[in-house]
Amino acid sequence: MSNPQIAVIDYGMGNLHSVASALNHVAPEADVLVTSDPQQVRDADRVLFPGVGAIRDCMAEIRRLEFDVLLREQVATGKPVLGVCVGMQALMTHSEENGGVDCIDLLPGQVRFFGQGLTDGEGHKLKVPHMGWNQVHQNEHVLWAGIEQDTRFYFVHSFYVEAGDASQVAGTCEYGQTFSAALMQDNLFAVQFHPEKSHTAGLQLLRNFVGWDGTS
Repeated sequence: MSNPQIAVIDYGMGNLHSVASALNHVAPEADVLVTSDPQQVRDADRVLFPGVGAIRDCMAEIRRLEFDVLLREQVATGKPVLGVCVGMQALMTHSEENGGVDCIDLLPGQVRFFGQGLTDGEGHKLKVPHMGWNQVHQNEHVLWAGIEQDTRFYFVHSFYVEAGDASQVAGTCEYGQTFSAALMQDNLFAVQFHPEKSHTAGLQLLRNFVGWDGTS
């Protein structure tokens, strides 16, 4: 039997080798491919869709390379797909960033700016971007297996996801307000935090993804 293949989609946005290295660490038996080749993505057993930077630039490259079409195709096949950080935001309907950008619309919802003058429940000022460790409150899903409730993950973002379907929220986080830290829909899972930077818990989530068959 051939080794399982994991395609990390490369559309020129972000350091993809850190997440590829994390996948290699949790699944040394797998072939992890950082690739912009659509056929390699189609041939892979599972797909990771990362992203950092401005959504306008991300969506421009995604559409130029037709990765929006490719992602729809991969999700439709039932193949496990994991979106990370701006990769999660790009899956939504629309983002407020850069004056407003239409996204892939695989998941209903909006991407909102945290705003100026953000404060916590006690009135203390919160910095934007939201950067550092924060607790994620989980809703039931197999990708949380082996991860304790309210475990901290590492975030870096100025925009947050407002889910359009509450039943798709797999995890929430508090930063001046409650936002969606993870979303789920059939064989698609997406997280706002960086699992590859989240130490033991992040590696466990990636390990769970490698063993996931695409059902919840």
